[in-house]
Amino acid sequence: MEGGVHPGTDTSAFRECFSLAWKNPYILRLAFSAGIGGLLFGYDTGVISGALLYIRDDFKSVDRQIVLQESIVSMAVAGAIVGAAIGGWLNDLYGRRSALLIADFLFFIGAVVMASAPGPALLIIGRVFVGLGVGMASMTSPLYISEASPAKIRGALVSTNAFLITGGQFLSYLINLAFTKAPGTWRWMLGVAGLPALVQFFLMMFLPESPRWLYRKGREEEAKAILSRIYPADQVETEILALKESVEAEINEKGSAEKISITKLLKTKTIRRGLLAGVGLQIFQQFVGINTVMYYSPTIVQLAGFASNQTALLLSLVTAGLNALGSVVSIYFVDRTGRKKLLLISLFGVIISLGLLSAVFHETTSHSPAVSSVETSHFGNYTCPDYGTAGNGAGAWDCMKCLKASSPDCGFCASVNDKLLPGACLVSNDATKGMCKKEHRLWYTRGCPSKYGWLALIGLALYIIFFSPGMGSVPWIVNSEIYPLRFRGICGGIAATGNWISNLIVAQSFLSLTQAIGTSWTFLLFGLISIVALLFVLICVPETKGLPIEEVEKMLEMRSLHFRFWEKNKSSYHEKEQSA
Repeated sequence: MEGGVHPGTDTSAFRECFSLAWKNPYILRLAFSAGIGGLLFGYDTGVISGALLYIRDDFKSVDRQIVLQESIVSMAVAGAIVGAAIGGWLNDLYGRRSALLIADFLFFIGAVVMASAPGPALLIIGRVFVGLGVGMASMTSPLYISEASPAKIRGALVSTNAFLITGGQFLSYLINLAFTKAPGTWRWMLGVAGLPALVQFFLMMFLPESPRWLYRKGREEEAKAILSRIYPADQVETEILALKESVEAEINEKGSAEKISITKLLKTKTIRRGLLAGVGLQIFQQFVGINTVMYYSPTIVQLAGFASNQTALLLSLVTAGLNALGSVVSIYFVDRTGRKKLLLISLFGVIISLGLLSAVFHETTSHSPAVSSVETSHFGNYTCPDYGTAGNGAGAWDCMKCLKASSPDCGFCASVNDKLLPGACLVSNDATKGMCKKEHRLWYTRGCPSKYGWLALIGLALYIIFFSPGMGSVPWIVNSEIYPLRFRGICGGIAATGNWISNLIVAQSFLSLTQAIGTSWTFLLFGLISIVALLFVLICVPETKGLPIEEVEKMLEMRSLHFRFWEKNKSSYHEKEQSA
């Protein structure tokens, strides 16, 4: 059933994955072709973080209004919410392959519109189109891979989708760096995003539909032909029998995917419990703060005290690289250690990392360099108006207070001798920025000089190292295998929609939160949410390692709480294997 569970899965799934791929490269071809949907997801997440630095330079209205910055980032997420919701319906009605082709088309259109946008309005429209494509691809790619994978290596192959997400993020930072000196900087960064969509569109034209979807639609001979290319000859009949049993169960329940209602889903115990675990994981994946790091990584680096755009992008490249490395670690451990253990280890490390980041940013903001009247007067009439009218209170001004001035916006020009010494508080415009840099000083508008900046980078690196192998990959794996076949498309769409709605909330609120309560308290808030997430995983998420998808359904039917995650699964399927 669904490929079966074989002895030794715990210790050899990773090797088995590469062994099978070597013997039957067709499996890997299916996984990586569909996984380019993950690459699109990752590229868009990463590219906007660097492009935003230069969009702010080109469009002054964007630089002045945090809401516009958040909208440029989050409108892609809003589009993805719609895309994920429509994607569930498209997957069940027209198939996984067709949904991916539509996603590629929308993504390509969006990339062209963004690259040619004359102003923020059209740029935001392009972001919505890209979001529609990313939303569809985000829930379809792991579904397609899961349904075209043997159960014993399903987790490892679905993890390739997560690897391509993080690989796309890493690639986006490389592209960002490559175009920092090119005319039109951000236009190239966003326009290149259309290439992976074209590549996937071409590859998917020559790949088959999901065999399980085909069988579900009565196209049995096509399904058998594809399964015969995926499984050894002696396992094909077992797979066909499993699919036949699953479809017959659907007919008995009179619950075809086209007639599914939310009420029916919630009334079905296994679906309700599966949705609780699947949707809950997707929501917590976002609310522990990952996409604040990926969307705003260069901005966070600048908040930590690194002034240069190029430096911020280069240092952000390190976090993107660690993210990609973490997903490789996930491929190795997910079928060996198990989904639940990996999630708990991941969240424990995330909590520690967010605590460190909160402490570092608290120290950074409370020990920023003072504003010197001597240094400020050196620049003549360019003094920040708020500082100039502060009178006796000007002696209490430091860099952070200078950057919070808003009538007009002000910037901090660091001391020429040492960036940690008292500097000048000046009006923020191109003229003062040029004057400051002409004297070989550093110019700050988004963060202040700090001796704790490197600690913030360490905190970010630790966060990514712990997040990526567990909370980065496992929610997608669990959602690809926790729902019965007849509900998988619609439930996967619900879970992906939950992920994107949470993503939208976090992306649209992060900069506003840092401005309202400070960066330190914002990361502390994410840390508290991570503690809640850890308790949720401990109680509500089942261990699905190595189980056929039908067995997952039986496990959900038996109980709803899953405290004993350290015990090996003892399913009826395993018992059948042992008695056989």
